[in-house]
Amino acid sequence: MHTLNPMADLATDVDDVARLLTPAGERVVDPDLQQWIEDVDTAAIQRLYRDMVLLRRIDAEGVALQRQGQVGLWPPCQGQEATQIGTARALRADDFAFPSYRETGVVYARGGKPSDYVLAWRGEGHSTYDPYELHTATQQIIIGAQSLHAVGYAMGVQRDGGDQVAAAYFGDGATSQGDVNEAMVFASSFGAPVVFVCTNNQWAISEPVSVQARFPIAGRAPGFGIPSMRVDGNDVLACLAAMRWAIDHARKGRGPAFLEAVTYRMGPHTTSDDPTRYRDKEEVEIWRRRDPIDRVEALLRAEGVFDDAFVAEVAADADALAAEVRQAAMGAVTRAPLSIFDDVYAEPHSGIDEQRAAYAAYLDGFAATQEG
Repeated sequence: MHTLNPMADLATDVDDVARLLTPAGERVVDPDLQQWIEDVDTAAIQRLYRDMVLLRRIDAEGVALQRQGQVGLWPPCQGQEATQIGTARALRADDFAFPSYRETGVVYARGGKPSDYVLAWRGEGHSTYDPYELHTATQQIIIGAQSLHAVGYAMGVQRDGGDQVAAAYFGDGATSQGDVNEAMVFASSFGAPVVFVCTNNQWAISEPVSVQARFPIAGRAPGFGIPSMRVDGNDVLACLAAMRWAIDHARKGRGPAFLEAVTYRMGPHTTSDDPTRYRDKEEVEIWRRRDPIDRVEALLRAEGVFDDAFVAEVAADADALAAEVRQAAMGAVTRAPLSIFDDVYAEPHSGIDEQRAAYAAYLDGFAATQEG
């Protein structure tokens, strides 16, 4: 595996990561990863490029819709496209993903519709997709909670005799949460078929990763008995290969695996955040030169397959998807206020009935005031 350097500047140093594609778009050979992408041809790389471009466009539309008041909040994922697309495309259709709130790309890769990206952030429903249709849990905003859900699901797979794998996505900041550490204890103890994907985007809101971890985060997993890999999170080929390795490890009954994808959050934590108050411009520029989409473009250009027709096709697809995302938000019809209590429990529940009645009385009070 790859040597972990405790003295590295964790915010900018990425020399100790596994990679297959340099920031300049040049292919390199990694002995641990190469075997896992032998089937990835030029057409497959073009599809990965298209995925990342479309994800970035979804993300840009989400930010714009929030600024226009069409959604209440948006967690940008610009700069993290390779981590999300590369790992999600490695999953089998019947594997189950457990994303955090920022994994828009995982929802996209698992078959999400345009409305699925925006309606929850608009407050139109508890979840905008059926988790069992996408094999993807509702995006979790409670930091690290989904890691426990993923392990529980994976232990259920064990008991059912299946070979599906669960994937838990969380950020560097979540590794300080008890839930994530407890999840790794259970996963290791029971050999659960789960992959932990830590997206190290360098910042937990305004706290740098150097405060969360003095050593690279991938070094923690072996302490739980879990093999790990620290991978270039801006290299979509490396992310795909590393995830395939981790999934193969888990699917063959060898227990959990852990990936630390080293990337960068180019935008704010959410649209309510101002990263200029705590980040240096120089650091942002360093990471801008490592853009995950630019490096794949450079590779495709070098191979002579980044022509005008391909560019136009991807741009047209991005424009069409962006229009659908905007329409999903701006054309949404807000449901009646009391519908917030629908679909909370599968069976009738007295507590919900009481809350519904109390909220109805509260709303009736406004009507009485207006009539008076």
